[in-house]
Amino acid sequence: MTRPRARFLLLAGSLAAALLLTLAPLPAALVPLKPYWPALVLIFWALEAPEHVGLGLAFAIGLFADLLNGALLGEQALRLTALVFIALRFRARLRFFPMWQQALAVFALLLNDRVLLLMVRAFAGDPLPPASYWLEPFTGTLVWPFLFLLLDDLRARLRVHEA
Repeated sequence: MTRPRARFLLLAGSLAAALLLTLAPLPAALVPLKPYWPALVLIFWALEAPEHVGLGLAFAIGLFADLLNGALLGEQALRLTALVFIALRFRARLRFFPMWQQALAVFALLLNDRVLLLMVRAFAGDPLPPASYWLEPFTGTLVWPFLFLLLDDLRARLRVHEA
């Protein structure tokens, strides 16, 4: 398998896995703790391979996630596009942060995503969410180092295998 094809399969596979993880059922008590998997995976790829991840891909993944989840069409597309834009804009700084600072930056990105979702839902006329609504950025921050190391290891194994 050629190197570009293997890289594409890794990118597509990780995004597909993220979309499947969003569909994974959880008990009602754990639903607010579910990380926003597509956002975390797109942040990783925006930092590590910005030539393959852009605003168009983020928008397409968001539309597909909207269709999978039955959400307001364009809601996740808007959120993921804004998130990837910010990640790409500050990529040069974020990429070289130590892991704990990178996790804090991911927390800020996920918190921004939650505020954007709150605004979209407020415009749609939804009531204010409960306090547990704000737990997702914390779990995403806790998951980030493990997800980063997993995907980075897969990329490194791909490079070694191709060499």
